Amino acid sequence: SYTIRLNKEKKMGIIKTILGDITEIHSDAIVNAANHSLLAGSGVCGAIHYAAGPELERECQTLGGCEIGKAKTTKAYNLPAKYVIHACGPNYFLVKGEKAKELLASTYTSILNEADEHSDIKTITIPAISCGIYHFPLGDASKIAVETIKNWKSKNSGQTAAERFENIVFVLFNQDIKEVFDEALVA
Repeated sequence: SYTIRLNKEKKMGIIKTILGDITEIHSDAIVNAANHSLLAGSGVCGAIHYAAGPELERECQTLGGCEIGKAKTTKAYNLPAKYVIHACGPNYFLVKGEKAKELLASTYTSILNEADEHSDIKTITIPAISCGIYHFPLGDASKIAVETIKNWKSKNSGQTAAERFENIVFVLFNQDIKEVFDEALVA
C-alpha cells in the first residue's frame, strides 16, 4: 500500500491506497459508488449490496434516491463496517469536462460531510468513484479525489471531524488503478 500522512503536527490522519475487495475491508464507513436511485447496480455498487444483504436495499428504497455529486448514509448490515456512505458520482457518458470534475469533487466533499455527521466514524474506505461503468478518466478522477480530500481536511483543520478521521483508504480492485491513485497521492 502507498500512504501519505497529512499535517503530522496536527495528526490529521492518513490517506492511503490498498489493493483489495472493499466489501472485505474493516472500517467504520464503506463508500458505495452508487447510482442515483441508490439501489443495487453493477460493479462496486452491486458487490456492496450483495455483501450487505437485502436489508441495505430495503433501507435505500426509503431514501428517495440521491442527486449526482451528493451522498447519503445507511447502516452497513452484513458488511464489516458501521455505515455505508452512498456517493453518486457523475456518469462521464452524460456529463463531461469541467462540470463532470465539479460534480466529482462535490461527491468527495459530500462523502466527508456525511462522515462528519457521525462521531463514531474514524476510518473510511472509498472505491474509485465514477471510474468503473461511468468511465470517468482515471487520471483526472484520482487527482480530484486526493485533492478534494486534502482540501477538505485542511479547511476543517482544528475541527472535530478533520482530527477524528484516522484513515481514509482508497480500496482499489486492480493494480493499474492503484498505481494511478498512488501517483495522485505523491503529486
